Amino acid sequence: MSEIPGTAGGIVWQSSPPGSIYDYIRVASFSIGPDGLIEQWSRRAAGLFGVPAEKAVGVDPVEAFMPAELRRDGHRRVGEILDGKEWTGLVPFRIPGGDPVHGLAEIYVMPSETGTGERAALCIVVDVRALRRIETDLAASQAIFGQSPFGFVLFGTDLTVIRANQRFATVFGGQAADHRGRTVDDYLSRPEADRLTATLERVLETGASVTDLQLVGTAPGDSDNRHWSMNLYRVHSGSGRPIGIAGLATDVTRRHIAAREAASARRNLALLNEASARIGNSLDLETTARELLDVAVPGFCDLASVDLYQGLLTGDDAPPGSWDSLRQESVGGSAELRRVALASAVSDALPATSAPDTADTPALGAVHRFSYNSPCAIALRTGRVEDVPGDGRGFVQSTLAVPMVAHDTVVGLVQFSRTKGSEPFGERDRALATELAARAAVCIDNARLYRREHERALILQRSLLPPGDPVAAGLDIACRYLPGNTATEVGGDWFDVIELPGHRTALVVGDVMGRGLRAAVAMGELRTAVRTLALLDLEPAEVLSALDEVARGLGTPGGGTFSSDGFGGGTQWPSRAAHKSREADLSEVYLATCVYAVYDPVTRRCTFANAGHLPPAVVEPGEPAMLLDVPPGMPLGVGGEPFEEVEVELKEGALLALYTDGLVESRDHPLDEGLDALRGALIEPERPLEDVCDHVLTTLDTRHGEDDIALLMARIRGLSADAVGDWRLPREPRSVGRARELARGQLLAWDLGELVDTTELLVSELVTNALRYGEGEIRLRLLRDRTLVCEVWDAGLVQPRRRRARDTDEGGRGLQLVGLLSVAWGSRRTPRGKTVWFELALPDGEPAAERTVEQLLSMF
Repeated sequence: MSEIPGTAGGIVWQSSPPGSIYDYIRVASFSIGPDGLIEQWSRRAAGLFGVPAEKAVGVDPVEAFMPAELRRDGHRRVGEILDGKEWTGLVPFRIPGGDPVHGLAEIYVMPSETGTGERAALCIVVDVRALRRIETDLAASQAIFGQSPFGFVLFGTDLTVIRANQRFATVFGGQAADHRGRTVDDYLSRPEADRLTATLERVLETGASVTDLQLVGTAPGDSDNRHWSMNLYRVHSGSGRPIGIAGLATDVTRRHIAAREAASARRNLALLNEASARIGNSLDLETTARELLDVAVPGFCDLASVDLYQGLLTGDDAPPGSWDSLRQESVGGSAELRRVALASAVSDALPATSAPDTADTPALGAVHRFSYNSPCAIALRTGRVEDVPGDGRGFVQSTLAVPMVAHDTVVGLVQFSRTKGSEPFGERDRALATELAARAAVCIDNARLYRREHERALILQRSLLPPGDPVAAGLDIACRYLPGNTATEVGGDWFDVIELPGHRTALVVGDVMGRGLRAAVAMGELRTAVRTLALLDLEPAEVLSALDEVARGLGTPGGGTFSSDGFGGGTQWPSRAAHKSREADLSEVYLATCVYAVYDPVTRRCTFANAGHLPPAVVEPGEPAMLLDVPPGMPLGVGGEPFEEVEVELKEGALLALYTDGLVESRDHPLDEGLDALRGALIEPERPLEDVCDHVLTTLDTRHGEDDIALLMARIRGLSADAVGDWRLPREPRSVGRARELARGQLLAWDLGELVDTTELLVSELVTNALRYGEGEIRLRLLRDRTLVCEVWDAGLVQPRRRRARDTDEGGRGLQLVGLLSVAWGSRRTPRGKTVWFELALPDGEPAAERTVEQLLSMF
């Protein structure tokens, strides 16, 4: 029973609830009468010893419950007790029965008297095993509260602190006893306290335990936030009655910091992985800068900008200037930079960060400078990360100016900024910013190098291929070139369209074995040689023979071989250096294939010569495509074999295709299949020639990237009969006048009256020279196409040579007059002699320019 104050000031008696101390220690009592036999037997005794009262009363306790070996001593003790002596001690006992149970009891014996004055005894018995358990539990409880390295706190059912251990008190100050009666509001801020209170109420109500409840607060005398992990569970009495809530608190501040650092490291690693995947996918400088900001914002910062040196963007290969005093005085700051990328994750933020040294934030695309002493300029100058002060408005709290360094060269600057409310940049962030900027810098530098090489390759390609759309008399021309090496965009394939005298046209397609710049250089030399030989107006076979000698000389220090006539017609003396070079390094031997064709629009006849190249394809109106049977010959550079010529007459509107092997051959498609595919693609020759070219490239496999592709297509448009004037003149003096009359009449018929006087004068000079220095019959021919061409033929082999006449010379001024009044003039060998020709531009309606005094005097 316990007493508590009543509401009326009296004493109220109240029964103890189940689970009192007596339930835990198992206390029992019985009495011994004067005769030494059990006189009274309590219910707790019956529960402790397992013997009901009807069997225990009247029984000698020593004989009934003590082991046989202890009974003699037990009778002696009972006698002493009945003589009035108190005794306390441990007594082994056994519970009788078929399978006796042994135990140990602590007995407190107090002498007593009966109503008649006889001596008796009252015995109080405690189960020692229960006491030992309680002792162990108390020790464990004391260990938890007193010796545990963790903070332990016990809340009562009113959620006030009943007990706390010293570890808990060490964190929050004072002694453990000082914390009794406190609430969670005394330890945590209001939001955290409310959250813990709600959790305590839920645990007390439901009995469900809560583990790893994360709480944030501050300890007395420490302004830094600390993190605790708390485990809560409801505590019960022995009868199961809730008596409070136990909490075990662990300081996990270090673990939280480590977890935050680990999370930051994982975030940084993920950011670097993302940067590796997203930055550098393009070889464009501005695109790479935008890719960097796409990765950094908002995953790393709130604002960012990228500035690149203006010289890098404009193609200037010179490195950024030095930062000396002269430069500071001359330009007042850094070299010019252009803002190429901006990014912001904050809606009301500035478009990008800017150092406080500039009056305005540079806009996207703006060219600007940083002042010499600004953090941004220092970062550019030193190549180290610099901290930039805030923007002065309290919006940006932390900015890093990170130089973009690639191959020990600073190419630009990236600024990362975080606004108020974000975590300031730390050392890990500086390292990450440096890594991001370095990766982007390498990609930007690679893009710069690619742009430079690409531009050089394009310049080289344009210099090696015909400029624009080639134009030729009597031909419609279309061409395509696809490099097999997309990195350099040049290779060993080439084509050319060369205008020859008499409105004739040379069509050339060649392929130097190999790829890349080496093949392109060799191709350039061969192409130059072809154009030079073509201007000599040699026959196609002679051109290839001379070109073969040039190819054999490529890659040798001596420049190749020499011949007595310069065109493969005499004895050759290869240099010793050339022999040694070929023997020492066979990789320097250049081989090439080439097909050379000369087309005459007057006769529509085309003469082919082939040096190991694929045969030309021809499509005539109404007929399927076919491959011309042109003897292939040996590739250029092999030598020792002559080349053959084949002359073919082509129909009006026919389609001629010259190509390289990259168009019709690849690893997946053999040559025969490719040629069949080409013939199948050359259909509908009447379509526009550009469309036919595109159709061929679309139909065939041109994306294999294994070899260069060159395609030259020509549609035959012969000169009409009314565009040609052709006469034969006898070898006599009056033929000069007859030639003038024929030329005048033909020009008037063509409505070219403005050219009559000049043409008559020049025709008279050429026919006179043919009479004076030539042989055989004279032939006069006029051709009108884009220009007017006049040709004078004779059987003589002596080529005219222009010379400067001296003041005393009576002749030698005729060819000077021809050269001055014509657009071009020249002579060429023919199978039966020679042809001397000149060319005049057709009138365009503008008045002809007057000759200068010097030009007029140079005629005489």
